[in-house]
Amino acid sequence: MDSEHWRAVITAAQAGDRRALDELVAGWLPLVYNIVGRALNGHADVDDVVQETMLRAVGNLGSLRDPDSFRSWLVAIAMRQIRDRARRKTPDRLEEAPDSDFADLTVLRLQLEGQRREVAEAVRWLDDEDRQLLSLWWLEVAGELTRRELAAAVGVTRQHAAVRVQRMKERLETSRGIVRALDGACPGLRELTGRWDGRPDSVWRKRLARHIRGCGYCGGTREAVVPAERLLVGIALVPLPVGFTLSLALGGKTAVAATSAGWSAKLLGALTKPAVAVTAGATIVTGGAYVVTQPPDAPPPRAATAPTATATSEPPRSSAPPAPTPTPASSPPATKKTDPYGTVVDAVDRAPDPDTRPAALPRRPESGVTSTGGPKAVMQHRGDRVTLTGRGYVLVRWQISPGSRPGALVMPSWTGLEGRLFHVASGGSRRMDDPLPGAPNGYATGMGGPDIGYAVLPPGTQQMWQNEYFYLDGTVTLTQNERGCDYGLTVFPSDRDAVVRDINEGPADGAIRYGLVRDTGTDSAPVPQYVTRESPADPATVPQRSRV
Repeated sequence: MDSEHWRAVITAAQAGDRRALDELVAGWLPLVYNIVGRALNGHADVDDVVQETMLRAVGNLGSLRDPDSFRSWLVAIAMRQIRDRARRKTPDRLEEAPDSDFADLTVLRLQLEGQRREVAEAVRWLDDEDRQLLSLWWLEVAGELTRRELAAAVGVTRQHAAVRVQRMKERLETSRGIVRALDGACPGLRELTGRWDGRPDSVWRKRLARHIRGCGYCGGTREAVVPAERLLVGIALVPLPVGFTLSLALGGKTAVAATSAGWSAKLLGALTKPAVAVTAGATIVTGGAYVVTQPPDAPPPRAATAPTATATSEPPRSSAPPAPTPTPASSPPATKKTDPYGTVVDAVDRAPDPDTRPAALPRRPESGVTSTGGPKAVMQHRGDRVTLTGRGYVLVRWQISPGSRPGALVMPSWTGLEGRLFHVASGGSRRMDDPLPGAPNGYATGMGGPDIGYAVLPPGTQQMWQNEYFYLDGTVTLTQNERGCDYGLTVFPSDRDAVVRDINEGPADGAIRYGLVRDTGTDSAPVPQYVTRESPADPATVPQRSRV
């Protein structure tokens, strides 16, 4: 940021220029949000701590003697609020799951891939103190803070800060190794994490680090590891989320008290009338609040309705998958033209005849889908997840291993849906309950066999094919909820041409069957059974009958 410009803005705000105060708040809010968000890893208290930091900064702006020290002064206030929050909270409150994981936000909003994504996800494995320090060091190497400002915010000398940063970096590199290893397929690691609940913590960080140090598979580096500081240079601040609200009215503050504290007339006027201004992407609205909005030149948000109708009753399935009885392909459930999107849930069907060619796949607009897991996200453990954003097709490939662990299969779930998500086609040349002639190791079908046991779906759940294709127009998170039978998912952004090629590879090529098209090209196209617009703490609790 231009120091001359901000010196003038700060001086003017101290002198009572209320327009300058507006600019000051809007201009420095993203820095505070990044520090607090990363230090607390997206905990539900982030908004409160950010708000308290900005309120204290504005309320005490007159006590700042040197405008040039504003940034270090503001960062010190933020770190003090973070530490105060830790002292106020009980241990059980501190261990609550994040409201929105800041690692995911960083990857998604900055479109990070490869080793940059790895660094962002490794933050989850750090302790609170290391995460607080990293929230400052990240900004230092990104050019937003100086080492002097970092040391001042932590309250130590620059020499002591250097020692603490070095120790934190060592633990960060250990955590990066864990992220890489969990993306792999080491049998020993799978056995070790069989009892892990999927929540990163220091105990499991040490256990996994010991395994990696002694494991030739996990310890082998598949690509050169770039130091974290080189990866973070030049990375921008994570933008404020759309809808982020910073209340500047401070609850019980009266207009008189707010005026004496230096609140602008623009903010006070907003208490009695609707949105009046947009400054740096922050709209001042009724109630004296900054609400982050789309900038004027941004594309309009996609409209999406939220109907409450539920799917019709579905027949139960037996506990062990029977051999499929070839029958003609059934058409999707009929709906009225007035039915809104999302009322038709992908229902249980019977496998079509293997020689039945699929219907034509309707053509939908494609601009591409980005994935927080990159071009190939491998999800092998409970709690693994990937957030997908954009407009286009996504392939979810199933890998079920009842030979390792048979039993009840907890389905993956789609959460936090914004926009639309359709189930468009099934491929991979087989359904998972298709017979597998000559299959080794006791398998009768892809769901298992009498010798090793079966993977058992919840009653009424649609049987999966090897490859399931979905069309996304918006954003959604897919979570692997493995708790009973052993299974894994691989998620690939795809395109219509790839879907058409897959579903038309039939028996003539030696495969078991052709694919199946479920997309109707209308709002009656089926949605997945386990999808919600909510973001529950435990994605495995998403109801089977979708309400989107």
